[in-house]
Amino acid sequence: MTFVVTDSCIACKYTDCVSVCPMDCFIEGPNFMVIDPTTCIDCSMCVPECPVGAIYHDIDLPEQQRHFTAINATLARHPDWKPLTQAHAPLPDHEKWRTVQNKIGMLKNVEETTALT
Repeated sequence: MTFVVTDSCIACKYTDCVSVCPMDCFIEGPNFMVIDPTTCIDCSMCVPECPVGAIYHDIDLPEQQRHFTAINATLARHPDWKPLTQAHAPLPDHEKWRTVQNKIGMLKNVEETTALT
């Protein structure tokens, strides 16, 4: 079992959740971050910290977000994505994208995700 970052994080990248993660599970890309399923201990501390509700337990994922389980696992191993251990400011246009849905097409530097969606 693991927690999964979903569509709501794309183009916002709030990092409040990173501050409470005891295992440093977050991996950061240009405009999204994921949870590494190999290091997540299923503690749920990150969930209430996300201001846009982007983090779900994998068994609670809405049907239309299920593909994010594979996306998180794949991007956690992406060579250009790096561990994120400290919170920082959200992306500059985060307010504009905060309530937008279906942002998967906006992911940057993620060629391999096209086969997962």
